[in-house]
Amino acid sequence: MRDAFNLEAWLNKHKIETVEMFVCDMNGFARGKVQPIEKLHANDLKLPLGLLAQTITSGYVMDGNVEDRDMIVKPDPTTVRLIPWAKRPAASVMLDCYDDGKLVSVSPRAVLGRVIERYAEKGWSPVVAPEAEFYLLKTKMTEDDPSESADHYSVEFDQTRDPYGISELRENDGFFSRVHDYCQQQDIKLGAFSQELGPGQFEVNFEHGCPLKAADDLFHFKRTLKQAAREYDLCVTFLAKPLADEAGSSIHIHQSVVDGNGNNIFSNEEGGHTKLFEYFIGGLQKYMPQALLMFAPYANSYRRFLSYYASPINLEWGVENRSVGLRAPDCPPQARRVENRLAGSDINPYLAISATLACGYLGMVEKQLPRPAVEGSAYEAPFALHRHLYGSLDALQNSDPLREVLGDEFVTLLCAVKALEYQEFQARVTDWERDDLVRML
Repeated sequence: MRDAFNLEAWLNKHKIETVEMFVCDMNGFARGKVQPIEKLHANDLKLPLGLLAQTITSGYVMDGNVEDRDMIVKPDPTTVRLIPWAKRPAASVMLDCYDDGKLVSVSPRAVLGRVIERYAEKGWSPVVAPEAEFYLLKTKMTEDDPSESADHYSVEFDQTRDPYGISELRENDGFFSRVHDYCQQQDIKLGAFSQELGPGQFEVNFEHGCPLKAADDLFHFKRTLKQAAREYDLCVTFLAKPLADEAGSSIHIHQSVVDGNGNNIFSNEEGGHTKLFEYFIGGLQKYMPQALLMFAPYANSYRRFLSYYASPINLEWGVENRSVGLRAPDCPPQARRVENRLAGSDINPYLAISATLACGYLGMVEKQLPRPAVEGSAYEAPFALHRHLYGSLDALQNSDPLREVLGDEFVTLLCAVKALEYQEFQARVTDWERDDLVRML
């Protein structure tokens, strides 16, 4: 974090004219305002508190905020970034949220900040590195008059399956180069892109570092990827399971913990793993079923688990084993880490990283031993996840340990938002019901 960072000097240096000022809502989307530079430090800049209770389809949970009051928002100077695609010089900045002079506890960035503070109290610093998968789609104008609406197009999935191939990357070389350029200007450090198992499915790795910076980068990366796709008449989706018969998309979260001297607490002086490494995995195994709502936040998320294809179905662990939910890569002692393979690409990065670190933290403080490591395929083990969103809702609502670490008010609100979203999903009659059951019943 850039503690001594001078926001005013940075804005002047880059001749910034407008600033996008936003908070991240429960679903990982930017909500806020575009502010002229001269209004950046206006007193009592406000946004509705209810935007943190907004569903993916713009519904609202109004419990406890029936008057729909405002909250005070203040720019976090350390989060300022250029907006490379803006026609005139512009920047973006994340906002901290306050209500009655106190930090709003349900804000996703605040939740992650509290989890990091728990580690700091023990003299620890968590380190994370995400890997994000997504589908790149081609757009096709419909027969409707395109001048009437910007939404008059359909999307087509690629039919080419070429895992780890190069041809599709080269075919979209301009797009990926644009993404790299945009990310570089926003201080988002990417690794290489690669093609994954699904047709038109790709993955990109992020540099390891501070969890809050990693979540900020992933949040901005999703916005950047969608912007670059529009410029190339493409479309990007982070839906966890967009195609029934193809691989779902995930966000793998590599995580380790260092002490005050920068030493990895998962490794001992002899190069072997420590008890804290085992406890961390034990905590993930014990508490991730209770935290699944933050790794699988939508009804569609659970379709990814049901295919038994390139997706974990339980929380077993193993070394260099990609069939498990918790993989320990074979790496040097200082890089020893756990890869959480459970999260879908549809997650809110702040909440998913908060959840996985909270589960590992609880395991370490409780000295929770893991089950024995799996050798061979974990797909042969029993299915051990919730099969639908209501199961995850009940598990999180009733988890006192996670409420204590993540925040009681936050857990209550998140569950209310997701319950309302699932209610909206259940109100939709599917094609299967209309096409098959209407004829049969």
